[in-house]
Parts: sequence; C-alpha cells; structure tokens
Amino acid sequence: MTDKNPLSPHIQIYNWHVSSLVSISHRITSVINILILTLLCFLVWTLILGNQNYQIVYNFFNSFFGKFFIISFVWSYSFQILSEVRHWFWDLGYGFELKTSKITGVLVIIGSLVITIILYSIRGILV
Repeated sequence: MTDKNPLSPHIQIYNWHVSSLVSISHRITSVINILILTLLCFLVWTLILGNQNYQIVYNFFNSFFGKFFIISFVWSYSFQILSEVRHWFWDLGYGFELKTSKITGVLVIIGSLVITIILYSIRGILV
C-alpha cells in the first residue's frame, strides 16, 4: 500500500507568503552582507597601499559594476536592518497576527527599496 500524499511539503504544493519571502531574503542578505564587508575591508586595505590603488578603487566605484555594487550594498543593509526591526517587535510579542505579519513583510520590502532610492539620490546630490 502506497500513500499518494507527499511526506513533506513540496514546492509544487507549498503556498508562498510574504513572510516566507522576507525570511529567506533575510538569510540570503546576511551572507551577502558578510561578503560585502569582506570586500570593503579589502578595498580599504588597497587604499592604504598608495595613491595608485586609490585611483583603481575610484574607477571601480565610478563604473557601472561599481554603482551596481553600491546600490546592492545599500539595499542589502537597509533590508537587513528593517527585517531586524521586525524581528525585534516579534521578540517583544507584537506582530504575530497574520494580517500584521503580511503588512510588516511588505513594509520591509518596500521600505528597503525606498531607503535605497533616497540614499542613492542623496549620494547623487552630494557628488
């Protein structure tokens, strides 16, 4: 006798929720943030080595890939911070209701994009 029901929830039958997306993205951005910090430490280390290396780093950050790196860096950290604030409220016992959880998940996603746009716009004004 074989049972036709799967043993665990599979991708084919699992319903994705905003909280699932935010939770998985929170874990992914944690790893990305560690890699970004490592790369930034390497870039600062190259700046210590002299003016020629400063020009290389300057050219990198003014290239398309460098600007993409900056935008990704800002988004990743803003997403991480907003997600952590959401978790702090959960630690205090607030926001577990399904509707509140969906709203805060959407706020984390939209808020991180808004913060990224604002900070990159400020960068454009200052430079």
